[in-house]
Amino acid sequence: MDLLALADFNLVARHGGFGKAARAARRPKATLSRRVAELEASLGIRLLERGARALKLTEEGRALFERAGHLLTELEETAAAIASGGERPRGRLRISAPLLFSQTAMGKIAGEFSLKYPEVRLEVSTEDRAVDMIEEGFDLVIRVNPSPDENLVGRIFLRDRLVVVASPGLARPAENEAARAVVRSTGDRQTWEVKTPDGVENIAVEPVLALSSMIMVRDAVRAGAGAGRLPISLVSHDLAAGTLAHWGDIDGPEIALWTLYPSRRLLSARVAAFLDYLKQAFPMGTPDELAAYIGG
Repeated sequence: MDLLALADFNLVARHGGFGKAARAARRPKATLSRRVAELEASLGIRLLERGARALKLTEEGRALFERAGHLLTELEETAAAIASGGERPRGRLRISAPLLFSQTAMGKIAGEFSLKYPEVRLEVSTEDRAVDMIEEGFDLVIRVNPSPDENLVGRIFLRDRLVVVASPGLARPAENEAARAVVRSTGDRQTWEVKTPDGVENIAVEPVLALSSMIMVRDAVRAGAGAGRLPISLVSHDLAAGTLAHWGDIDGPEIALWTLYPSRRLLSARVAAFLDYLKQAFPMGTPDELAAYIGG
């Protein structure tokens, strides 16, 4: 494949037409049209639908544009790094991170990372949904217990666990009684399986508040509204200070935070630098390290 022709196609696709691309690159429109036509001929597929007034990517053209853009950027960065005598992290780094981690830790991480690597333009988007990295242009995503994806590789960089906590003034429910509870949604379980020194205990709960974020749940629990299921990293300082009481650990799978990135791409210097920074910030990946980082 002719990489120059691929670069010209990427230029046209990004600007949405031959005329706009030609003006942006200060190159003849006819040259760009010819190079894209040659690329289509070499691939044996049509990449663009050329209308009288508008240009539209075909399905194959859209797929090529989405993937080629990242690859061409990496080639340019690699060439620039070699020319400058070393591969320094630089360029745009787009990351998607879950809500709670973003609220508690990502601001500090982003600030410190940008000071260490000033040539990287870091952009962080906060969302709990499963994003399409290629389609949406993310270089790296952080997710909690993600589903397996053969197109992605990754690693666990933090572990956490859920605990049940309450204000010291809230009495633990007696047998056959329900505890007042603050939950994430009204669809949460009405019984919590909690590990205690005596074994596993089933605590019946009566939701009195349904809140959309863990931070809100924690604050309501602090206020004495009810018991709540929260990550230990979020409440460890309260437990140490005695402002919250520990009713037990949730009996279930651990919480694992993963960093994920496309397996079919070379790992860029900026992604590698961010992964190394997370390793330095959380060398053991324990809840205590996250709690200390949040509170530090």
